[in-house]
Amino acid sequence: MSEVKQLIEKFIELDDDLNEKVEKYLEENDDIDEAFENENMTQIEELGELYHEIEHMVFNEEFIIVSNATSEDKEVVALIISDEEDEGEEFVIPAYTDEAEANEAIETFKEQFGENEFICDHKTGSEIVADHSEDDEFIGIAINAPQWDFVIGREDVHDCCE
Repeated sequence: MSEVKQLIEKFIELDDDLNEKVEKYLEENDDIDEAFENENMTQIEELGELYHEIEHMVFNEEFIIVSNATSEDKEVVALIISDEEDEGEEFVIPAYTDEAEANEAIETFKEQFGENEFICDHKTGSEIVADHSEDDEFIGIAINAPQWDFVIGREDVHDCCE
């Protein structure tokens, strides 16, 4: 298993745990206050540090991206995430950490889009972001989507701190 996949799994686990704590806290309180933040500061900081480490790793990590090969030009599969009809359609590019994740996604895509022919390519996170940098509707990279709910914003994919 890739290191970035391990970090994301750890991030999701910690985030889910913190969200449960938030829900439980809000059952008895009107909003999140300083006491809650102080009580959970270690976990909040760990989430921030993990996300920052993931930002750096995604830049150089090689992912598998899926393209629809049945159109005249090979077209990368994108997931539309906006629901505003008047607005441009914001999208993410799903990227997969291994062949099994990519194949599982392809099966889902076949169910949704019919028996299209899909092919896989390998690109780093920085290449994916660069390929779509001119598109204002491009939000970021969805890692192992639709299996996971983890998106890293295009502006967060970077190699070094400024």
